[in-house]
Amino acid sequence: MSQWHEVARLRDLEARKKTAVTVGGTTIALFWIKGRVYALADTCVHEQRQLSKGAVLFGKVVCPGHQWKFDPATGEADGQDRCQPVFPVQVSEDGIVSVSLEREGALR
Repeated sequence: MSQWHEVARLRDLEARKKTAVTVGGTTIALFWIKGRVYALADTCVHEQRQLSKGAVLFGKVVCPGHQWKFDPATGEADGQDRCQPVFPVQVSEDGIVSVSLEREGALR
């Protein structure tokens, strides 16, 4: 059973589009993309850069290091064999964003 951690308000994330939060020593990058919230491990699997300092381009999360592009839902990197860990997200009716540390995607 997942343990959920309240980490942000949806209205704040909608305004900023991305942010980093820390849960139990794990830093997670939250992204607001096309009306959905996604949570990825903030440290890039390639160059250990902070994804929360990157960009979103055509629905993909772009690492600020070497511009690897990650699918925010699966963590898969375009043209690469590595995968960025992703975490489950839920948004309550009152706009509270929560994440679980149970990974949905893992390093390959």
